[in-house]
Amino acid sequence: MLRHKAFRFRIYPTAEQAALIHKTMGCSRFVFNYFLTKWNETYNKTGQGLSYNKSATQLPALKKKFDWLKEVDSIALQSAVGNVADAFDRFFRKLNNYPRFKSRKNPVQSYTTKYTNGNIAIQGNHLKLPKLGWIRFAKSRDIEGRILSANVRRNSTGKYFASILCELEIQPLPQTDTFIGIDLGIKTFAVCSNSEVVANPKPLRKYEKQLIRWQRILSRRTKGGSNWHRAKQKVARIHEKIANCRDDFLHQITTKWIRENQTICLEDLQVKNLLKNHTLAKSISEVSWAKCRKLLTYKAEWFGRTISVVAKNFPSSQLCSACGHRNPDVKNLALREWDCAACGVHHERDHNASINIKQEGLRLIGQRP
Repeated sequence: MLRHKAFRFRIYPTAEQAALIHKTMGCSRFVFNYFLTKWNETYNKTGQGLSYNKSATQLPALKKKFDWLKEVDSIALQSAVGNVADAFDRFFRKLNNYPRFKSRKNPVQSYTTKYTNGNIAIQGNHLKLPKLGWIRFAKSRDIEGRILSANVRRNSTGKYFASILCELEIQPLPQTDTFIGIDLGIKTFAVCSNSEVVANPKPLRKYEKQLIRWQRILSRRTKGGSNWHRAKQKVARIHEKIANCRDDFLHQITTKWIRENQTICLEDLQVKNLLKNHTLAKSISEVSWAKCRKLLTYKAEWFGRTISVVAKNFPSSQLCSACGHRNPDVKNLALREWDCAACGVHHERDHNASINIKQEGLRLIGQRP
């Protein structure tokens, strides 16, 4: 099946190219804010917003009014107009909040350009982008498929990245008769029905002392000064390192589960509600359950696997996986092991929960273990 896959690389622009990248980001931000204002004004007057076509037809006149918009990639400006329409479309489908104006103070800036007439190309360790020409980049892997677009991004540490979106055919993995139930946790990242225990890497705790030290230094320095900017960059680099460690771990473990199992059963954890528990909020945010599920979902779709999600009110920890007897005492999180009063089987709390999640997940999709 044809899928869209992004290949992300770090790019190393020259001073002139970096200046043009900043200008393109600024122009894209201006166009987005301009048409967001127009959309709001039109809606207040007529009760209807602006479609993409109505907005795009106003872009040439805007470029005549502001000549500096002609200095950057025109496709990037068209993409900014499309982003406004897409943001409102997602808002009315209740997929995100009401669109907000983009700020120049945001340390993360980006713009998107589309492939046309060979304007995006790769030759060796150089990447060709519209208006920028050839840029050196860190080629960590080969790009596959047909190039659709490119997103140029500057992150909070001042590094530049290009994400090349391609359309390619991804072959499903061979069928397997292995099924797994996964109980996600905090102390251990996951306990699986096959007795596998995945340790929690805790990347935030690993670098927390460094982060606290540099955040304290940043708070004591005069805002806007050279020393303040250096401390801010240091804090950003530590956050980047933490995020990279977490993402690397999640990609490795989710890919392993997808390759080894035909069906993966998960519990529908309501992370937003769980974060209201201020005692555990920090640990829950660090473990990133939502991203783990997101990665599993798209990888399962790509490689022909099945994800079965068990309802959030399913008492996976309280049920005996051998006979189905329910023990309400297990609601106490401190109770890590217990014996079933009905059949006498000894249970380890998380492993028992993972077996119940597996059994319930397979039942929901009409599959036998």
